[in-house]
Amino acid sequence: MSNQHLIALDLDGTLLNEKKEISTRTKETILKAKEEGHIVCIATGRPYRASLQYYNELSLDTPIVNFNGAFVHHPTNSSFGYHHTPMDKQTAKAIIETCEAFRVQNIMVEVIDDFYLRYLDKMIIDTFTMGQSPVKHGNLHSLLKEDPTSILVHPKEDHVHELRKLLQEAHAEVIDQRMWGAPWHVIEIIKAGIHKAVGLKKIADYYQIPKERIIAFGDEDNDLEMLDYAGKGVAMGNGIKEAKQVAKYVTATNEEEGIALFLEEELGIVSLPNDVK
Repeated sequence: MSNQHLIALDLDGTLLNEKKEISTRTKETILKAKEEGHIVCIATGRPYRASLQYYNELSLDTPIVNFNGAFVHHPTNSSFGYHHTPMDKQTAKAIIETCEAFRVQNIMVEVIDDFYLRYLDKMIIDTFTMGQSPVKHGNLHSLLKEDPTSILVHPKEDHVHELRKLLQEAHAEVIDQRMWGAPWHVIEIIKAGIHKAVGLKKIADYYQIPKERIIAFGDEDNDLEMLDYAGKGVAMGNGIKEAKQVAKYVTATNEEEGIALFLEEELGIVSLPNDVK
């Protein structure tokens, strides 16, 4: 197919509406794009376990980018390879110590799909882990035996700026940190130089799709590199200012079928309006 595109979808604030669901029209447009020969993949900051329901809902059979590129694999085809880029365990322990000194509300350390919590917190378990319980909780310094994929820090709101600055000054060479928007104010930390574009490039190379035929949708600061890398980077209408600046296009919001509207126009996909269905 000479016009075959690779379509990369961020989840929260992009593919998913405020109810964390894929709207009917967006889903139908994506399925139609797949039918017409385009390749669809997910690129998210979430771990694999928290992306799987959407992967299955779209009947995907493609590699997936998790943890903003720190873990990239193909759930059903091992020939793609298993790309895990964790941060160094000693760096992670130094970060944990800094966070402990700030008396943060909680710390979650993730090793692919296992996770460890500083404090057991039902709200965090329900929100971030699809109800799955941590392997262990307690003193992370002694619990952590492997290089972690990601660290999530939930500081007190008035400490966010100061803590980020301190982490930047102490560990800038070896880590990258991202901020989750309200209501969470969570700082996410992964190995330096890792971002969604790194994972997306692996997928594009695997399918031999040139950059100009990559469409990537995103809304937050962890999407910036991916939006810049894709030949057709598309920021959501609800996206942050920086996302709109780096993207080539801006579409409607995640509540207004932004993905469906862009794909219908760009790929010539005909979708029935909702009132005709």
